[in-house]
Amino acid sequence: MSLRTSRAAAVALVTFATFTDIVAYSIAVPVLPDMSRRLGASPTMIGLLFASFGVTVLGVSVPMGAVSDRIGRKGPLVGGLIALSASTVLFAFAERLPGLFAARLVQGAADAVTWVVGFALLADLFKPAERGRVMGLVMAGTTFGFMIGPTLGGWLYETGGMRVPFLSVAALALVAAVGFVWLKIPPTHAEHETVPIRAMLRVPAVAACAAAVVVGGGTIAMFEPMLSLFLASAIHLGPARVGLVFGSGAVASALVHPLAGRLADRWGSRRLTMSGLVAMACMLPALGQIWSFESAVVFSVLNAAAVAIVVTPSLAYMAEATSAAGAGSFGVAYGLYNFAWAMGLLVGPAAGGFLYERLGFERLVLAWAPLAIAITVLILVAERRSPRMRPL
Repeated sequence: MSLRTSRAAAVALVTFATFTDIVAYSIAVPVLPDMSRRLGASPTMIGLLFASFGVTVLGVSVPMGAVSDRIGRKGPLVGGLIALSASTVLFAFAERLPGLFAARLVQGAADAVTWVVGFALLADLFKPAERGRVMGLVMAGTTFGFMIGPTLGGWLYETGGMRVPFLSVAALALVAAVGFVWLKIPPTHAEHETVPIRAMLRVPAVAACAAAVVVGGGTIAMFEPMLSLFLASAIHLGPARVGLVFGSGAVASALVHPLAGRLADRWGSRRLTMSGLVAMACMLPALGQIWSFESAVVFSVLNAAAVAIVVTPSLAYMAEATSAAGAGSFGVAYGLYNFAWAMGLLVGPAAGGFLYERLGFERLVLAWAPLAIAITVLILVAERRSPRMRPL
């Protein structure tokens, strides 16, 4: 087998593509607010600018997944990465707010294509007993992107000016696009009949997995801003120490993702997803009992590990659940996965902020934990109602 047709090359390229996408997203954290203020944006307008990313993620994820099931993975992946490169160039040269909004919308669409079609490609190429390990490797690489993106973006912005961070990411995206042009992707998707989106949603296991993803993504999105507020107000930690708390969690997450993937292959992705949900439900109330910087680091690490045990196995579980539909429509499956993740990211912070104001952090995490238990029960019920899993 040549390198062009090797599965290892496909894993490396998908990891590089998602890593680049995450860096493109995360460098916006320190850079975009300053750029927006220079162009006369109000805080409300800056918030809308950040939120616009999710609009195209929601709108593009499922349709592009379905398209990739029909025409293959290569074209959408190459197109998505070119779009990512174009969006970062737009950021670099935007001189008015409409230009920034256009760039952010294109970036959201590119993000959807890269993640949805990339994971669909891996599901095509790897058997069920291998998918957890592969998904864990990709997630570890993307977590590293989250860790270095804001720091790298801020450093490049201060040393090279406004355009350097974006042009650097644009170059990385083009390299990834060229990589997929070079990669020879077998037409695995053509061996199975494509399943319509409505039919996929009627499969209880698929719906249960999507619900788990909404809760997992929503918990992450809620946890980050609300814990920051709690650490600053109740524990009186400064920004540097709050950053260390989250940084320690990110390191733990990067280490646990590959391990969770291997365990999912050995014990089953559905079983490990449920184990992660139970662990997350146990850890959330503990976060409300943080009393010092050291305890915050410990609980952040444990919570990040629990979330990783939900995320990585759920990626493999979605492919497994799709097999119950009797076809290899992995593009549609991961389109639904990405849509569910984006919904969690939108709903989590809004619901978390509303409850934080009324209940406080300790009661918020105590009230949030039963959601994870409810989804665990939902998965058990869905398993009984779904057809026997038939790995493709």
